[in-house]
Amino acid sequence: MAERTAVITGLGVVAPGGTGSKAFWETVTSGRTATRAITAFDATGFRSRIAAEVDFAAAEAELSARELRRLDRAAQFALVATREAMSDSAIAPGQVDPHRTGVSLGTAVGSTCNLESEYLVMSDNGREWLLDHRYASPHLYDYYMPGSMAGELAWEADAQGPVAAISAGCTSGLDAVGHAVDLIEEGAADVMITGGTDAPVSPITVACFDAIKATSSSNDDATHALRPFDRNRNGFVLGEGAAVMVLESEAHARARGARIYARISGFASRTNAYHMTGLKADGTEMAAAITAALRHSGLSATDLDYVCAHGTATRQNDRHETAALKKSLGAHAYATPVSSIKSMIGHSLGAVGAIEIAACALAIEQGVIPPTANLHDPDPELDLDYVPLQARRQPLDAVLNIGSGFGGFQSAMILTRPGAGEP
Repeated sequence: MAERTAVITGLGVVAPGGTGSKAFWETVTSGRTATRAITAFDATGFRSRIAAEVDFAAAEAELSARELRRLDRAAQFALVATREAMSDSAIAPGQVDPHRTGVSLGTAVGSTCNLESEYLVMSDNGREWLLDHRYASPHLYDYYMPGSMAGELAWEADAQGPVAAISAGCTSGLDAVGHAVDLIEEGAADVMITGGTDAPVSPITVACFDAIKATSSSNDDATHALRPFDRNRNGFVLGEGAAVMVLESEAHARARGARIYARISGFASRTNAYHMTGLKADGTEMAAAITAALRHSGLSATDLDYVCAHGTATRQNDRHETAALKKSLGAHAYATPVSSIKSMIGHSLGAVGAIEIAACALAIEQGVIPPTANLHDPDPELDLDYVPLQARRQPLDAVLNIGSGFGGFQSAMILTRPGAGEP
């Protein structure tokens, strides 16, 4: 079974604060926030007018004029991240069997930017009830089908094995990587290109979250608006970005002498079958996912050194997540550092779970725990170690990443240091 364990051998990240995994890591370990007033469109009149946007101009040089015209922003993010991950993995031509290579990509809202812009064109900015198809882009079908983005990555990687798009709300990126792990463990693939992407900073998405008051209204202090686990938290800040990684079976990676960031030793998902947006305060379903992921990994709760939290800074999520950690880890929850990188890069919906996996892999490699930014006034109801304000240097053998999504989705993944636990 150890030979079929999935390992991470390449990372690519497009995130607020800088494109590339190096810039991303510098952002999330510095405690510097990338949240600001929205520049993608005129947000006047919206309840929440702030976001964590990607400054993507530096990456455009890697995309052709045709790719820029043809691909939605989310697909552009995914393609740039894929190219970095493949380069980072140092897989040489001929080293990988295309029929044993697959893709699993997560996205919550797909090609939202281009779908919205196409609607505006075909409806004459909403004036016409019936859309005029004559004004539609020839690429509209690709925007409508999230699977087209997974297909784009398959063409880039010459992946002729299993290819899938996973859409499960805010756990999409995490679940997509979990699906890739399953395919490697069962022997259906040796190599998987996997991760998540979303570019939801658009009027329709902002309006949706405004309607349910899930996002922060601290428009006058965008830098400090996203405050996970803080007494004064008032919702998340929308973000965007992508993370893509190359996964291989450990046997395949070691046979070619690959650099291994981390093993993915356990994964599980559950749902609460309860409410589209509501969470039970006791965290039962998330706790069940954590317990199942631990069982998959063969580890116990006391083996965990760090938790990369969902940490959205909504009132109910932070309570739910804290309760789930106490329920699943017992007394060890109080001894385990927990932090939320969303405090710095925002909540990029279906992408953020994959971005957090990248952070976990780098945390293991570097022996550094990213902080929870903006945590100045801890909520007395939330009494775990949330690593406030400053990164913490600490050797890490086992890390837990958890995510929660609309629809009641709860997912947990365990990453371990290569060689940890071996004689």
